[in-house]
Amino acid sequence: MPVDARFDPAATNGESADGQPSESRETAAPAGGATLQGIGVVAGIAASPALWARPRPQLPTDGPEVPEADRAEQKEQFDTAAATVSGRLQGRAEEAEGHAAEVLEATASLVTDKGWRRAVNKHVEAGVNAVVATVRATDTFVAKFEKIGGLMAERTTDLKDIRDRVVAELRGEPEPGVPSPDEPVILLADDLAPADTAGLDPEFVRGIATQLGGKTSHTAIIARQFGIPCVVGVGAGLEGVQDGALILLDGERGEIETTPDPAKAKERADESAQMQTKIRAWSGPAVTADGTRVQLLANVQDGAGARAAAGTGLPEGVGLFRTELCFLSAQSEPSVETQAGIYREVFGAFPEQKVVVRTLDAGSDKPLAFATMPDEPNPSLGVRGVRIAFEQPGVLERQLDAVAVAAKGTGAEPWVMAPMIATVDEAKWYGEMCRDRGLIPGVMIEVPSAALMGDELLEHVEFFSIGTNDLTQYAMAADRMASQLSELTDPWQPAVLKLIKMAAEAGQRAGKPVGVCGEAAADPLLACVLVGLGVTSLSAAAPALAAVGVQLGQATDDQIARAAQAAVTAPTGQAAQDAAFDILKGGK
Repeated sequence: MPVDARFDPAATNGESADGQPSESRETAAPAGGATLQGIGVVAGIAASPALWARPRPQLPTDGPEVPEADRAEQKEQFDTAAATVSGRLQGRAEEAEGHAAEVLEATASLVTDKGWRRAVNKHVEAGVNAVVATVRATDTFVAKFEKIGGLMAERTTDLKDIRDRVVAELRGEPEPGVPSPDEPVILLADDLAPADTAGLDPEFVRGIATQLGGKTSHTAIIARQFGIPCVVGVGAGLEGVQDGALILLDGERGEIETTPDPAKAKERADESAQMQTKIRAWSGPAVTADGTRVQLLANVQDGAGARAAAGTGLPEGVGLFRTELCFLSAQSEPSVETQAGIYREVFGAFPEQKVVVRTLDAGSDKPLAFATMPDEPNPSLGVRGVRIAFEQPGVLERQLDAVAVAAKGTGAEPWVMAPMIATVDEAKWYGEMCRDRGLIPGVMIEVPSAALMGDELLEHVEFFSIGTNDLTQYAMAADRMASQLSELTDPWQPAVLKLIKMAAEAGQRAGKPVGVCGEAAADPLLACVLVGLGVTSLSAAAPALAAVGVQLGQATDDQIARAAQAAVTAPTGQAAQDAAFDILKGGK
């Protein structure tokens, strides 16, 4: 969807959300200390004083009517504030790298989005001041995005962030969000906006803990890129931690000790630092302690991302090329030639190496202007992914044509997989289309029915790639972006692991590879379990691969097999993670 369309008032029909910031934290610290449990998303241990993110501004819902003669001045003040905030974010983007730079650039563009500015100006013209107009316009879009759910619901954090930054600028207040510490701290927050996380300095921010969030949030993804131990979804208990209090954060177990023994805390943090040194020095390839090879691949979304991933020297190819992310702002379907040029850049970054291309995963939370079904009552269960091709014949065929053209120009042999395959007939139909073009066909295992029918599907395609993010939300009937359902959307859930095991065993029987390309592949402990379940390759953001490689290298094949068995037979997700930890890290 083009940026302007995201903020088109005509496209919104949700009720206003209050968008109010949380109240100040005056809860007493836990008596005698406590261990708070959250979701560990980036492994590592940090022991430092706590530092809360700066509070978001108090937001008015109404104000005195602005005389018509003064409304032009209010518009000008808003334009100036928005330009200042956008310029500040763009400047940070130029100093950042990788996903962090992409996030900052995207956030900067939201601030100057024409649709949002029109909505603000409309409220000013109705007689409210620039601050109230900014709040009301943003709340309209927040309500709409929350109604859509999925990735669009996640964007509400971005919207609230730019609202708060512009409101603070209009009032002449300090910029909300992350402070700039001059000594090591563990950063605490209700939640962190992508722009906040992208601007972190790992030298001083040694750990992150948030009340909200899940394993696939921007906070988790960027913290993983920086290698900052991170725990999200801690809940209200975090409010009892005061600024300056020494805390111990365990990003692997998802635990926060509020009054740790200083000497023991330092010892654990020092051990973790030694592990980080090993991770920074790791250069591949990935092998277990017994010498079993595991293929590590990169998730990318365009040529620039592919070149950056290749530049790390860690991935052996691409395990997930998210083609739809190349076309989010396209008003109409790009031509075969245009698409081929984009795909050729990715192939060129990994010459003569494996590149797995995912055909357009459009619809639901990734709407494209030229490939989305409007007004679905439940988009996540509607016409998305490969199902678009059934409603709009030609889109998928032309994309496959473009992949074939790009392959001929680079000598690549791309593997091409379809998202949201649910039946054997769909796999057969897709496999035939790919082979007609000389492409290697595969399907994503996201719908539980695909895992259940793995043997039959592999009669028609050459590989599986398991998308753990969607597989988890469909298996557990829980929106993966709903922080209140984070326990259910955890890929450690035994039901999810059993589905992965079924797909992997089908691959073993057919002699065909089965990879994982969801965020689960970036979790070093879970990566070992996935290998133990029969997965042959792991694909994640390139910066996450070294930690996975080090963990695999420290585990024997027997430990990996026993950890997988213990996890898949555990009663709960937490029990599965604990059992794997005891075997892989405790030496049991």
